[in-house]
Amino acid sequence: MIPPLYLWSPQLNAAPADQIRLLDVQDLDVRLQQLAHKKKSLPEHAELESLTKDLTQLRDLHVAATTEESDCAREQTKAEQDVDQVRQRAARDQQRLDSGAITSPKDLENLQREIASLAKRQGDLEDVVLEVMERRESAQERASELAGRLASVQAKIDDATARRDQAAGELDAEAAKVTKERETVAASLPADLLKLYDRLREKSGGIGAAKLQQRRCGGCRLELDVTEVNEIRAAAADAVVRCENCSRILVRTSESGI
Repeated sequence: MIPPLYLWSPQLNAAPADQIRLLDVQDLDVRLQQLAHKKKSLPEHAELESLTKDLTQLRDLHVAATTEESDCAREQTKAEQDVDQVRQRAARDQQRLDSGAITSPKDLENLQREIASLAKRQGDLEDVVLEVMERRESAQERASELAGRLASVQAKIDDATARRDQAAGELDAEAAKVTKERETVAASLPADLLKLYDRLREKSGGIGAAKLQQRRCGGCRLELDVTEVNEIRAAAADAVVRCENCSRILVRTSESGI
């Protein structure tokens, strides 16, 4: 347990008016905390996080679709080249057949068989070309659809970013105004009082000084016992007293109940 209330060594004293102004500094610090929390908790942050995840997923899908389209394009080119080679070979064989240069029945039969085989091969390859073309068209459609969705999500991100930046800018402007006011009030306080307050505020969740209201600490919200109340009642008006429970500076006012 900390030493009783104001019985700290060395004893710190500050005019009652300075202690009241310390509460003004505390109120301004609370306001700065609220503004920082509000900036950190802007709904646009969560919105942007969700949209960014969507954008990443869509980009991956779009890359996959465009890659598939590119692969299909190369496959289609290769299949069309195969068809063309078979077609040219079949044309040459047909030309030889039509020329009458081949008179051997066996050679004619072999040539006709080869032409028929090439025709079947050409048909099979053309089927491959059609199948690849269908897959390529499907990939192109998916890529186009995903590109549209990407543009839509990016537009939403741009809008959310603009709204976030505007809201953050307004909060920053207000925080700057409050900070300037805080500096003005703090400059009017004794340096040792302000130093103690800042140290306690850092250790006590942002609250370094609180009103004593109806025998209750405004910091920890606990009611002081009779001994504590009597010690405060006996303290000089300029004595800086502190809560025995939470160590915060207790500022006496007409509402203190002592």
